[in-house]
Amino acid sequence: MSDTRKKEIIMATLELAANKGLGNVSMNMIADKVGIKKPSLYNHFKSKDELVEEMYQFLREEAKKNAHIGPIDYTSLFQGKTALDVLRLTVGGYFHMNQQEHMFNFYKVIYSERSLSPMAAKIVVEETEKMINATKQLFYAMQVHQLLHFNDPDMTALSFAMTVHGLMDYTFDQTNAGNEASNKLDDYLKWFCKENEVK
Repeated sequence: MSDTRKKEIIMATLELAANKGLGNVSMNMIADKVGIKKPSLYNHFKSKDELVEEMYQFLREEAKKNAHIGPIDYTSLFQGKTALDVLRLTVGGYFHMNQQEHMFNFYKVIYSERSLSPMAAKIVVEETEKMINATKQLFYAMQVHQLLHFNDPDMTALSFAMTVHGLMDYTFDQTNAGNEASNKLDDYLKWFCKENEVK
């Protein structure tokens, strides 16, 4: 399948899902929107679940590129920076990635349907696990470079990732409700660095 056709199908599905809800979008509707026959759509994707999983991977990679997120070289990332600088940079990058228009619209659909759709729930779990694993790698590197100290890096990474996730949702909800976003995320990062400073 050409990348152009793949993107066309994914964007058509995203638009339909944003307007009707993912559960209400059929393969027929997607084929009609793209202007192809339903059997042709099945040549590209075996099922709607496969299409949604592929859409997640595709949009995530696109968002990472747009947010200039690539493989991390920890030595250069840490050079001349405090632990707080590093956390602000990495959390800010993740936040920026998820604010990319297509990724943001995808998450709005997925989050609204995760209690109804096993596929949506699976994607939320997958993204959360990616965030936890990336945090673990970062914390092990920070400990090796003596930027921070953790008694239990794995559990600290889990706690940090889930807290940041929750605070990002909270910031989004504040903005969506028409309130001014608070600095709670940055306050948390400052507190976290103080609690885990190298003694």
